[in-house]
Amino acid sequence: MRKRETLGQISQRISTYNGFFQSFGYECPLPQHLKRTIDSGFPRYNLMVDAHFMAEMCAGILVAVTDYDRVEGGLLLDVAREGEVAAGMGGRQFTTKEGEVVLRDEKDIICVLCQGADEKTKVRDDTANVLFYSYAVPGIDATYLKEGLTVAAEAVAEFGGGNIKGLEVFVKR
Repeated sequence: MRKRETLGQISQRISTYNGFFQSFGYECPLPQHLKRTIDSGFPRYNLMVDAHFMAEMCAGILVAVTDYDRVEGGLLLDVAREGEVAAGMGGRQFTTKEGEVVLRDEKDIICVLCQGADEKTKVRDDTANVLFYSYAVPGIDATYLKEGLTVAAEAVAEFGGGNIKGLEVFVKR
């Protein structure tokens, strides 16, 4: 990261995400992630999931990590129609609301921004290639996405012996 962030600046971005989630009637996970990190430190699951949490807390943005080898075809950032169904992690079923932001592969919705990621592409013990991604919501500048995703990518490359294939932030003009 280019500069040191204060807890207040990170908290403000988390609050911005929280407001966006609430506008769709959902609870944002970031406030709980921040509280847990302050109270207990970073959680330890596996390198890829840990890097995702580090990126969230260092940049104050929502980050997801997926097993890229389980993505079927290309990816499309889209807006959902009312009532689309997706298989969420842990056996949860997501039913979209009109206008929710979703990420799709060529077969399924793999993430509903305000509800979570899918079971199909979740990181597993045998995951070899990951994709970290983040969504900006109104009030979040793209520079924070780049900074957070860089934290995640560099942590996995450094400690997992991998390499970074690319880091792109797409901005709607």
